[in-house]
Amino acid sequence: MRDLLLIAFFALLGAGFAGVLGALALRLLRHRSVAVSLTVVAAVTVTAMLAGTLAVAQAMFLSPHDLKVVTMVAAMAAAVSLAVALLLGRWVVARSRELTQAARSFGEGGAFSAPDRAPTAELAELSRELAATSEKLAASRERERALEASRRELVAWISHDLRTPLAGLRAMSEALEDGVVQDPERYFTQIRTEVDRLNGMVGDLFELSRIHAGALALTPTRMSVYDLVGEALAGADPLAREHGVRLVGDRVEPVPVEVDGKEMTRVLANLLVNAIRRTPEDGTVAVAAERREEWVVLSVTDGCGGIPEEDLPRVFDTGWRGSQARTPPAGAGLGLAIVRGIVEAHAGRADVRNVTGGCRFEVKLPAAAVGA
Repeated sequence: MRDLLLIAFFALLGAGFAGVLGALALRLLRHRSVAVSLTVVAAVTVTAMLAGTLAVAQAMFLSPHDLKVVTMVAAMAAAVSLAVALLLGRWVVARSRELTQAARSFGEGGAFSAPDRAPTAELAELSRELAATSEKLAASRERERALEASRRELVAWISHDLRTPLAGLRAMSEALEDGVVQDPERYFTQIRTEVDRLNGMVGDLFELSRIHAGALALTPTRMSVYDLVGEALAGADPLAREHGVRLVGDRVEPVPVEVDGKEMTRVLANLLVNAIRRTPEDGTVAVAAERREEWVVLSVTDGCGGIPEEDLPRVFDTGWRGSQARTPPAGAGLGLAIVRGIVEAHAGRADVRNVTGGCRFEVKLPAAAVGA
């Protein structure tokens, strides 16, 4: 038993000495390639074994021939182990460099494409994470491009719509100032109309800026959809009469919702004004409301003849008005963007689809809890 303990002590002493040297080497080479680190680890393993073996051999007083044989065997094992470690390190480094090249390409604005050859499990996990990040960045870039295009269109259209009434106001004011107007009252009425229109555009811009900034403060209260729709129909009735359009609201279920009454009235008003202006004379605009599972769906159906399929995804974009809506009184193209912003602030969703003879705008709101 005493001899076994002695052998174990000498083996531990030799291996420990090799391990300390290996730890120091790893610390000094910690910033070098992973191939170097793997080689050092393999060298430490083989050296520890060799040192322990030689220490034990010396303690056991082996013959010089036997000691030489043991040393040669250990040396050959060390050489083979170092060669294998070096090859393994070079393989890992090559896979790592391929992954680095792929990561660099998507970091410069391209799409990440994982290397074809299978790397280690850790590099495979990193590759999957980089692919997921690449997809998120691509989606973010696409949203950024869409927002930038929408912003440019908005600026162009707002500039166009502001220039026209401002030029008219200037011409009318100059005519009144020069005293060449035969009917001043008509000019005053027209000036007031243009000022109201400009005020409406500024109000829409302010509302949209609050929505985009997340500063839209809502005060939800429990109310019936029937009352909400009734108030909106009453407000839109004068415009409908002016355009010769019939308003129909006989399919409204009295289901409860918890919404900000003022903001949701604006939503319905924007949808009704949009529908009335695009429905031909003697046409019909129908409003309906019903409960579908956990949602309350309000819909406004017009007789505009439909929207081109390629334009449907852009209907709620800021500033979008379509190719046939670039002239007054179409406004600045902010009404539907405001609708979507207010509805989404209520945890709802706004959609549009074509129906026979026109299109249907739907607003989905979470239904209020029964008995709450």
